[in-house]
Amino acid sequence: MKWHHYFLSVLSGAATINAAIGHQQCVSFTSGANAGFPIVSGGNAAPIYISASDSPSVHRALKDFASDIGKVSGKTPQIFNTTSFAGLKPKSKPIIVGTVASLKPILGNSTADIIQGLEGKWETYTGKVVTNPLPGVPEAYVLIGSDRRGAIYGLYELSEQSGVSPWYWWADVPIQKHSSIFASACQHGPPSVKYRGIFINDEQPAIQNWAQEKFTNGTGQPFNHLFYENLFELLLRLRANYLWPAMWGAMFGVDDPLNQYTADYYGIVMGTSHQEPMMRSSPNEWYKFYGSAWNWTTNSELINQYMKEGAQRAKPYESLFTMGMRGDGDLPLEDGTNIHILEDIIAHQRTILSEVYNTTDLSTIPQVWTLYKEVQKYYERGLKVPDDITLMWADDNWGNIRRFPLASERNRTGGAGIYYHYDYVGSPRNYKWIISTQLEKVYEQMSLAYTRGADRIWIVNVGDLKPYEYATEFFINLGYNATRWNQNTIRDFVTTWATREFNQPSKSAVIADIIANTTRFNSRRKPELWGPTTFSLTDYRESDDWVGGWKATYDASTSIYNSLQNSGTKASYFQLVHHAVQASYNLANLYVTVGKNNLFASQARISTNDLADQAEKLFEADYDLENQYNTLLNGKWNHFMDQTHIGYYYWQQPMTNTLPAVNRVHSRKQALAGPMRITIEGNRGAWPGDNPYQCDRGYNCPPPTLRTFEPYTPRQSRFVDVSAGGPNSFTFKAAPNATWIKISATSGSVTRSKPDFRLEVSADWSKLSDGQTAAGEIVITSSASGQNPTSVTIYVSAKKTATPGGFKGFVEADGGVSIEAAHATSNSSVSGVSWTELPRYGKTLSGVTPLPAEANGGAKFQPGSGPSLSYSFYTFNAATKLTSYISPSLNGYGSDRPLAFAVQIDSESPQTISFIPPADPGQLPKAWDGETGFVANNIVTYTTNHTVAPGAHTLKVFMIEPAVVLQKFVLDTGGVRTSYLGPPESRILS
Repeated sequence: MKWHHYFLSVLSGAATINAAIGHQQCVSFTSGANAGFPIVSGGNAAPIYISASDSPSVHRALKDFASDIGKVSGKTPQIFNTTSFAGLKPKSKPIIVGTVASLKPILGNSTADIIQGLEGKWETYTGKVVTNPLPGVPEAYVLIGSDRRGAIYGLYELSEQSGVSPWYWWADVPIQKHSSIFASACQHGPPSVKYRGIFINDEQPAIQNWAQEKFTNGTGQPFNHLFYENLFELLLRLRANYLWPAMWGAMFGVDDPLNQYTADYYGIVMGTSHQEPMMRSSPNEWYKFYGSAWNWTTNSELINQYMKEGAQRAKPYESLFTMGMRGDGDLPLEDGTNIHILEDIIAHQRTILSEVYNTTDLSTIPQVWTLYKEVQKYYERGLKVPDDITLMWADDNWGNIRRFPLASERNRTGGAGIYYHYDYVGSPRNYKWIISTQLEKVYEQMSLAYTRGADRIWIVNVGDLKPYEYATEFFINLGYNATRWNQNTIRDFVTTWATREFNQPSKSAVIADIIANTTRFNSRRKPELWGPTTFSLTDYRESDDWVGGWKATYDASTSIYNSLQNSGTKASYFQLVHHAVQASYNLANLYVTVGKNNLFASQARISTNDLADQAEKLFEADYDLENQYNTLLNGKWNHFMDQTHIGYYYWQQPMTNTLPAVNRVHSRKQALAGPMRITIEGNRGAWPGDNPYQCDRGYNCPPPTLRTFEPYTPRQSRFVDVSAGGPNSFTFKAAPNATWIKISATSGSVTRSKPDFRLEVSADWSKLSDGQTAAGEIVITSSASGQNPTSVTIYVSAKKTATPGGFKGFVEADGGVSIEAAHATSNSSVSGVSWTELPRYGKTLSGVTPLPAEANGGAKFQPGSGPSLSYSFYTFNAATKLTSYISPSLNGYGSDRPLAFAVQIDSESPQTISFIPPADPGQLPKAWDGETGFVANNIVTYTTNHTVAPGAHTLKVFMIEPAVVLQKFVLDTGGVRTSYLGPPESRILS
């Protein structure tokens, strides 16, 4: 495979600078008739006026805005905090900022149209030039928010578009410089999702140790208000408004008395995680202050008191209460828990809220109940949840949402939300080291959630936050404006993000490709689940291609990194992009090197030792990259790369990174069969001599045989390795006995310093006629000083298959037909629904899914009647097995509507494929978990039986249910081998 195909862009391609990521462009830097209002022009900054009575949150954000403008332009606007706007006579055109509540009585009719459009809306703002807004003020730029966060988001929008990234502190993105700044009309809101937030979780060993070092004297509580000030500002700059604080080693409301006050001062809505009810950090607070059993059945009075104290403490601040109850340590409740007990818990919690807030209208108090793991079971078995409580549906901890709101649930006044994961601790394996989530997957799942009515709360578990920066921003941005992005514009998000962060528009498209490759390669299987044999070492050159893909990505990223002269930009690029590429490539290379080391040892190759040395260097390089990150910028981000990730023994993180087992052979001893070892592509055996992989018997096996050459095989050559079986050098000759056998070299030498010589063997099709089958052999003979010559014969065969003239479609070769789902011959829509490509989604090329997801009245199609994809293919051999490769997803429409599609070959009856096994409510299918389960492999395969004779055929794929994502189809004609990604795509005649 040619790895430059992974890069859709070239470095010279220019891009238009557009710092507004998914938002209306309202800042420019060049003067002119249409430039807009001068925030800074001619060396002067416009004064800013705000009412003294406006929200302290807006006052604080305004100081950030003025500071931002000063950093961009060198001219800091002066803020006038005024109690009366009467008689103002500013020396230059002013900016007026505030909320509807503060500005409506002041500005009067001049902004009546703006205020009318804002009143009663959530987090909405409008900024525009207004003439005569006040007596004596002929013109001003007026920025009005419907509420405090509306005004704050408007200010941060202007800051961002002026040149201040939300990540200026958290990722050291340099502030762009402009001598002039102009603002035009700007508007946004209400946001698509009401509450948009993150969950800081699994804090050890990274963010907690970092915070301890940076925000305490070494002994205080790490997650104090100094830590949270930086986080709250970031959230607001990202247009988030909601936080679940760090919980495992922390107590938000106890560790620092200023934490809750600071959150409200900034304008952040505080919550607690799915397992921490009533604004208390459980279990830490419970055991600190009470220390008795966390058991409602036996200890309800004390637990009720504990919860009431949480509500009382949170009352002065904007809060979103977690309802319900889980067991100690984020585990299920005690055995015997039933629906009645949970209903009793929720009833007591609502009584507390009613008493603390002195109201009977609890719909005015935001509440959420998270249907996480077994909690979903209680709901689906009949637990009654008050209508004004938001039902928060959870994913499976791996980015696959368990269930979406059904039509009957979409009119609840509390609405619905989603709890999503970029980080997880649990089975089958922790993943919290490095970015391994595709934005394409996030979009596919979250857009389904939004379409199906989950628009009240979105929260994502971001672990330590770093290094998930761009993925976190995408999640929040999607929730802020869910209709702005679609499957075809996700790449636009990344290119615009890259331009904003690195100010290198000509490189942004390549950076987008680098990020797409990084997340694709890491999501194929989480790095924590990689091993020496994850990708096949013998078939399809799969492991070589995997490392080759990483190398191409690394080379592209290194080229950009080295081109960045600004040290700040280099530091930010390293954090946001390059480290993940370097570290992942190094780890991939390590595992494949170890895999080859183990294989070569069984083949008695002296290069086993070279691979052992290389593996040890790669293992140490992993620490070097960790240390480079941790010591960057004088250790500003020390500890963020402390997470162990090599050498898992079970689901939990290892206590230290461990080099996978490597082998060595005697460096001074020759193999028993002589100095030469012959190994071939597609076989673990080695010749001459005995080897357990040569044949079933393991001794006296026949000579090696290369797989038959065919003209339509995607890769036309097969390799033969001539290797040293010890320290002795030798020369060799390779003699084919037929003119149609092509070989890359007919002689060579093998030495200790160059112990492996690869020959590429192929067929010269011009020497064969259509339909001809040919057989031949290559004899490889070694000559070593003082030793008798050794010869190995390799059998070679070829079959020049040919399709009928005019055939267009996929052609069988190498034992099967492999089809990428996006490469359909035709695509037929029904009732406005059609199969649509999700570019870059999945493990190889992309995915296809039916869109719009809620078309056809939300009803499913009967097998054979829905939108369909057709694939023309030609076989030379009979086949009976078709395997569909399907993205993991759960039966989100409920157990009575399992995910399904249908396949049909030629005139056979369509076969319905319901690929997700049933599971009890709140449980996952058995095949979901485990190190070879659906989520570990990040694919579901399903095999159907067919009768396919040699000749031309058509595969049809029919939609039955929405939310199915298909990636690939493989028809086995007798030669498909085991591999992680499946066979490479077959050739397509067009």
